[in-house]
Amino acid sequence: MKFTKYPLLAAALATLATLPACTETKSAAGTEAAAATAEIAADSAETANTPTAGNATAASLNNGSPATIPAGKRADAATIIARPQVPILCYHQIRDWTAKDSKGAKDYIIPVAQFKAQMQMLADSGYHAILPDQLYAYLTTGAPLPSKPVMLTFDDTDLDQFTVARPTLEKHGFKAVYFIMTVSLGRPRYMSKAQVKQLSDEGNVIGSHTWDHHNVKKYQGQDWVTQIEKPTKQLEEITGKKVNYFAYPFGLWNQEAIPELKKRGMDAAFILAEKRDQQDPLYTIRRIIASGYWSPRTLHNSMVQSF
Repeated sequence: MKFTKYPLLAAALATLATLPACTETKSAAGTEAAAATAEIAADSAETANTPTAGNATAASLNNGSPATIPAGKRADAATIIARPQVPILCYHQIRDWTAKDSKGAKDYIIPVAQFKAQMQMLADSGYHAILPDQLYAYLTTGAPLPSKPVMLTFDDTDLDQFTVARPTLEKHGFKAVYFIMTVSLGRPRYMSKAQVKQLSDEGNVIGSHTWDHHNVKKYQGQDWVTQIEKPTKQLEEITGKKVNYFAYPFGLWNQEAIPELKKRGMDAAFILAEKRDQQDPLYTIRRIIASGYWSPRTLHNSMVQSF
């Protein structure tokens, strides 16, 4: 998103500086993707530690929505935390850098060729993109996942997620999660309601990302209605489907937010590179930002180290 348009977001970028510093510059996509693929193929130990279901694909798994899993069949918090984490990547803008982009902003802006190279690496290396219902079933019941699962998520409703990310993911048979900030719908450089519905109709998942990216830790009173309840209902009207997954703006959360999200029908919520809550791990599922500085090799290394 345009950071100057949302001063709060610009001010909070420093808060997200939990990722390791990276000074790599944009590299040749083919070379980097091939190198990363070779490295991953040789790493049999990593594959052995990843939850798998043989050669099953995401489409072949019969994981229902959270509503289909009886409460008595869901694992307790300790069991959920003990399960190996699935790599979850978070993307924002997908466009080439400009002279106006600050050094910090470039973490959130991934050049087009770099994004395509990262997706090529994931595909060539045998990763399978999963969706939140599959992750929920795995965490709560131990349901099998495809080999080398990864979840791809996109925040803030940027138009390039539709025009660039969508066809790139389609090329590789990947589906993703789009966390929508509803204040942006229909504005220049952001997705329209029709485009959000199309993503949903094509099998992607639409999640809530508040009305205007206000920090959840600062909510009081009516904020829960303005930022969570109303945007969620709007997204449900657009897609015709229940919206039950949420991503915290800036990845920031507090204990007070969890019961409020539960009351408003959220089955799980996603943070960034912070520790999970020991009592409610489903509402503090970790992601990492896929930095604009990262080559495919660096992305893979970060996935292995972070998850």
